Amino acid sequence: MSAALDTRALDERLAQHAQLFVQRFGPGPAPRRFFSPGRVNLMGAHLDYNGGPVMPMALDRGTFVALRPRADESLTLASTLEPDAFSAALTSLPSRPAGRWFDYPLGVVLQLLSQAREASGADVLFGGNLPIGAGLSSSASICVGTAFAFRALWGRAPDPLACIEAALWGERKWVGVQCGIMDPYAVALSKPGHVLWLECKDACYEHLPLDTRELLIAIVDSGIRRELAKGDFNRRVAECGRAFELLRRHAPEARVLCEVPLGLVEAHAEELGPLLLKRARHVSSEVERTHRARAALLAGRHADFGAEVSATHASLRDGYEVSVPELDCIVDAAQRWPGVLGARLTGAGFGGCAVVLLPRAAREGFAEHVQGEFARRFGRRPPIFFFQSDAGPRELRA
Repeated sequence: MSAALDTRALDERLAQHAQLFVQRFGPGPAPRRFFSPGRVNLMGAHLDYNGGPVMPMALDRGTFVALRPRADESLTLASTLEPDAFSAALTSLPSRPAGRWFDYPLGVVLQLLSQAREASGADVLFGGNLPIGAGLSSSASICVGTAFAFRALWGRAPDPLACIEAALWGERKWVGVQCGIMDPYAVALSKPGHVLWLECKDACYEHLPLDTRELLIAIVDSGIRRELAKGDFNRRVAECGRAFELLRRHAPEARVLCEVPLGLVEAHAEELGPLLLKRARHVSSEVERTHRARAALLAGRHADFGAEVSATHASLRDGYEVSVPELDCIVDAAQRWPGVLGARLTGAGFGGCAVVLLPRAAREGFAEHVQGEFARRFGRRPPIFFFQSDAGPRELRA
């Protein structure tokens, strides 16, 4: 499918979303329309909050935002994907999150409002075609998209780094998810035909070409949903923090866990204990795998790149312990399909999706094979999507 056809398809979806906005909020001026992509991380699993390198790619599915400014200070946040909505005046916004979906955009609005010289109210309808809670960073997609849209509404340039800052504040400070920087960076700084190489310890980044004429990215949705704020993710963050506190005495030059070499982790296995050893071993070995994957990608050695992707899944399953049987089934089935280069769970784990790297020539029959294997074990057929890269958050003009 050509880029032009993809653009028309997005135009059509956002036009339909604008119609839903009118049904929800009534007639009036046409709403402004925005799009913010999701992302999939190919390498660097759970390295972002440990200060390591990651290799995410923005996807051509994501969050739709339709926004109509108001003459007063009233703010309403509604969604086509959730039944509940938020409504309040900008001068009387809550002081704590409600545990609902709108906490994410509301946190971003609060941060932007604290910096705004002038602010008006708005009616906002969110939607999209990205599976929620599937590990494709729907939260960063909605947060970056909210920042982009409200900066545009309030007359400020949609600067990617400013959008990233607001998105991180919304997730970390308001919602309470101790996420790293990867997701909003991947969404806000995406570039078609490329993956983002991001050094999370200092936010240095560059774009690496990915030959999508030859390769496909498949996403298989396990159908198992998880909510990061409920504790599993934050426990992994805390465990890595404890491991680093023990190891930094032996590596005083290290600023983050990802700077502790694997040999040093192994040398202090007894001090770490079984649990922290598994967490630190995954992090240090994943740093090595991610650097090898980068070299393979730049050299065009796609089979070697895919082998590192698959090795990551084994480490996530056995060492970081964030996989579930449904994800293991998907990955095992995908790896057995002729031509598949690599497969692993993506996102935080505990459910969500698996990402599969395969040549275009291997696509025929792949979905049927994986769905059949999954159905034999779990009695249902998981959705499978083939994605392209994306140009990043933007406003679509009429």
